[in-house]
This record gives sequence, C-alpha cells and structure tokens, in this order.
Amino acid sequence: MAEHDLDKLKIDRSPAAVVPRRRRPWLRHVLVAAIILVLVGLGLRFAGLQTVETATVTSVYPSQSYTLLNATGYVVPQRKAAVASKGQGRVEWLGVLEGTPVKEGQVIARLERDDVSASLAQAEAQVKVAQANLELQRAELRDAEISLKRSDILAPQGAIPASQHDSDRARFDKAKAAVNSDAATIVSAQANALAARVAVDQTIIRAPFDGVVLEKHANVGDNITPFSSASDSKGAVVTIADMKTLEVEADVAESNIGKIMVDQPCEMQLDALPDVRFSGRVSRIVPTVDRSKATVLVKVRFVEHDPRVLPDMSAKVAFLSKPVPPEQKKALVAVQPAAVVTRDGKQVVFIVENDKALQRPVTTGEHIGDLLAVQGVKPGDTLVLAPNDKIKDGTSVTLAKK
Repeated sequence: MAEHDLDKLKIDRSPAAVVPRRRRPWLRHVLVAAIILVLVGLGLRFAGLQTVETATVTSVYPSQSYTLLNATGYVVPQRKAAVASKGQGRVEWLGVLEGTPVKEGQVIARLERDDVSASLAQAEAQVKVAQANLELQRAELRDAEISLKRSDILAPQGAIPASQHDSDRARFDKAKAAVNSDAATIVSAQANALAARVAVDQTIIRAPFDGVVLEKHANVGDNITPFSSASDSKGAVVTIADMKTLEVEADVAESNIGKIMVDQPCEMQLDALPDVRFSGRVSRIVPTVDRSKATVLVKVRFVEHDPRVLPDMSAKVAFLSKPVPPEQKKALVAVQPAAVVTRDGKQVVFIVENDKALQRPVTTGEHIGDLLAVQGVKPGDTLVLAPNDKIKDGTSVTLAKK
C-alpha cells in the first residue's frame, strides 16, 4: 500500500476537524423558570400561614359548679353473702350460674343425702317404736288400775291378803311410771327425728334473699365442708348479692371530711358508663380513719337503681352543695371562652380541619367553671384558641409546638 494511502486512514484531531455539539438554551430557561415558580409558591404559602394554639371542644355537666370536692371509689353491694350449707357432703346438683337471678328461698344446689336420709328414717322409726311402747304401758296401767280398785274394795273386808293389795298398789305405780317414761322417750325420739330432718334439709341450699349470683365457687362433684380449709373441699357454693343495695364506697381525705354530711347530694360517674351521671346521697360515714392513706370511708347510695351498674365498677363521686335541678342533668357542649370571638357582629369560632381554619357561628350560654357553654360545635372538634384578626375563614394554619 502506498504511503499516501495510509495517510488517508489517520484521524484528524485538529480543532478545525472537531464538529461542534448542538446546544439547547431553551431547556435551561424552562428549568430556571420552574424553580422560580416553586419558590414563589412556597413563599406565598408560608407568607399566609398562621401559627395558632388550639383547644378541644368538650362536654360538661352544670353540676360541676356545685361540686365541693371529688373522690374515687368502687361500687359494692351492701347485702352480699357466700351461700353454703352447715352440712357436709358432695354437690349432687347445681342449678345456677354466674349472673343467674334468684329469689329468696329458691333452691340453688343440693348435696348428696343418702346417709342423713337413712338417719332420718331411723329416727322416725324410733318415734313409732316409742309410741307403740307407750300404748302398751298405757294398757298395762289401765289393767293395774282396775286391779288396784278391786283390791281397795276387798282388802278392808279381809277377802284378800294385805300382801295382795300391796302388790296391786306397786303394780299400778310401776305402770304409771312406765307410761311417763315412754312419753319422755317419745319426746326424745321426736327431737332426734327433728335433728335428722334438719340435717336432711341442710343438704338443700337455698338463696337467703333476692339477688344475683356473682360467683360460682363449686361444681357438681365438689366436696362442701364448711369451717374447713382442706385443699380438695369448698366452703361456699356461690356468692349472691342484692343488686338493689349497690352503693359506692369512696375514700375521702380526712382534711375534707368536714365538707361531707349524711344525706348530702352527690353525683356519680362510672368509668364503664362515662356519658351517664347517677344521682346519689351520702348513706353513712364510717367513723374510722385509714392511717396508711389518711382517708375516711364514705358510702354513697344510688337514688335510682340501674341494671347497668355492677359490683366492683370504679366510680368518681362529686359531693355537691345542693341537688342538681332536673333541667341541668344533661351534658352541655363547652369550650374555652378565648376560642369565641366576634366577627361582623356575630360570635364565631374557628375549627381546624385539614390545616385550615374554618369559621363557624356559635351561640353562647352560661359559664360552667372555666368553660363556656356553646351551641354550633360538637365535642371533639379542635378550635383555634384566641384567634387574631389575621385568621379568616379558610386561612391556612399550623399548630404551635408545645
């Protein structure tokens, strides 16, 4: 190959031989413009964003203004019994469960009673034997009495020996004593039969009063042994409480006990029923102080029975200065007064929703403690607290950090 042909295959790298790259100046201008628009939008957004403090709408009861002091406690039945039998035996039948209502005298369980039933039959038989012996002795007494009367007639005439008369007299006295003895034996046999009958009756466990079964301690087949601590035996079959005697036992600090008196009106709130207020009265004040807690036990009875109230529910008790009128027993919607402002001659609040303040008109009511009753919002709403003039309907807001 010729030398000038090889020169044609070389790559020319001189500046004049490099082809210039095509540029797109419009793309750079578009990116710069987009960035500027974003920055302007963010600036406008944060320029109108207001930092606010908020408060939550709540529900309150007017009775809070009558409250002298508050205490906590638990619901307990005044009448409660662990039902058992004085007799000992194995549970043969159990007719109740937890929550079963019972009436006074209702049979709730039975124990095996073959042995005590046999003892009762034996005692009743002894009564019949004693009665039969008494009849026999009474017949003997009648015969002895006839013989004695005959002797009383013949002896003075010398028709019979004196010894015969004496024998008839002794026979009569002996028959009379035997009758008295058999009469006493009947009384003893009847007492034994009564004891056996009581023993049989004790195998039947009855409800001592109207109530509801709270706990079931034994099942069919368990041994019932009162006054025993054996591991394989039970002392009671069930626990029954009279639900009409439920009351709240509250611990009151001894420094505040002077504010409480018997029959003082109260209002109770149960944790299980937070939306209900129960009327109550102070039933009694236990005259002793718990040293470890420096409290006095106060018992408050319910004015009206409610089937939803159950033993051992936790409760809050408000001791009132006067009874709550019926028209004030309903809960009211309340807010902090600073959340209500006047705009264009109307009272309004600003509800925070989706990071915006939305204006809502409200109607104000009475002051309840530190809160103000209002209409137009609902419990749980979040309101702007103390909104300034920059807060308008639809203003973007952010919550202040606490």
